[in-house]
This record gives sequence, C-alpha cells and structure tokens, in this order.
Amino acid sequence: MAAKNYEAAISIIDEAHAQDPNITIVDGQDVPYELHYAQKMTHYLSLRAPDASPILKVAIRAQHFRRWEIPRDSYPMTKAGYLNWRTFLKKRQADLASGICVGCNFTTEEAEEVAKLIRKEDLKKNEETQILEDVACLVFLDDQFDAFEKGHDEEKIIGILRKTWGKMSDKGHELALKIPMSETSQALIGKALAG
Repeated sequence: MAAKNYEAAISIIDEAHAQDPNITIVDGQDVPYELHYAQKMTHYLSLRAPDASPILKVAIRAQHFRRWEIPRDSYPMTKAGYLNWRTFLKKRQADLASGICVGCNFTTEEAEEVAKLIRKEDLKKNEETQILEDVACLVFLDDQFDAFEKGHDEEKIIGILRKTWGKMSDKGHELALKIPMSETSQALIGKALAG
C-alpha cells in the first residue's frame, strides 16, 4: 500500500474524530474525546507493535469511528442492550472505515482487512486482531479506568477487570502493569488478578 493512501485515510478519520462534541482536557487544552481516544490507541499501538502494518494502524485509528453518534442510552440500559449496542457499533464503524479506505485507493481486500480488524474477527487466531484488542484494553486501563471505578461497586469492577485481563495477550499484560494508576486502581487490579 502506498504511504499516501494510508496517510489520506488517517487524515479523513481524524477529521471526523475532531467533530466529536464530547470534550476532554489534555494538557490544559480542550480536545474532542474521540480524537484523544484515537491518539491514545495509536500511542499504545506504537508500544505494543512498533512495526504494525498500515492496515492495523488504520483499524486502530478508526476503532471508535463516529461512535458518539450512537450513544449508549439509544439502546436499553440492560446487559442485552449493551451487547446489542456494541455489536451494532462494531459493524457500523467497520463499514464506515472500509468506505474511507476504498475512497483512499486501498484495494477491496485491504479495506475488508481493516473492517475485519475493527469487527475483531478471529480474535484468538489473528495476531493483528489480538494486538487491536490489547491496545483497546490498554487505553481503557490508562484513560478510562480511574473514572469508571468511581461509578461502580467493587464486585462489578473486579469482574470487568478479570474479563479485560482475559482478553489480553502476555505482551498486553506486560504493558498494562507499567501504566501509572491511582493506589485505589492498583489495589483493585491486584484483587482482580489474585482471584
């Protein structure tokens, strides 16, 4: 794949991320949340797989593509509602990203590879899908976990940590243990891993 095709896709993806009305503060600056999330994904990809393929780099960047347009509360606030929301988002994000790739002169096969990664197909068999899962888990632990643990009871948090840990590879675990966290978060992770 030509570098210009990959760069064009990333540029279009980031332009969309920049439209996210949800804002987070990064180093004192307002940043659209999904742009921040995508940049974090790329950061952790560089640690997890410094020699990642352009296909994986695009999939990583588009993993939450236009996610804010389908808020969680647009589905029933139940476990089944959550799972249906996630399933719908993965397909939608994969389809939108694939369309961008085709528009940036990726082959049909390359665009479909990006989509398969975003849909997390063949998780335990495909190394690139596993890397994407590791990176998503690392961003959750680094960027979202402290806020998440404040809103849920300890038993639920420990269950989610165990599920998160179970999705990750050994390399993912190594990187996770290096993430700076609050003492409370470290203690919860310790309990989850001890159980």
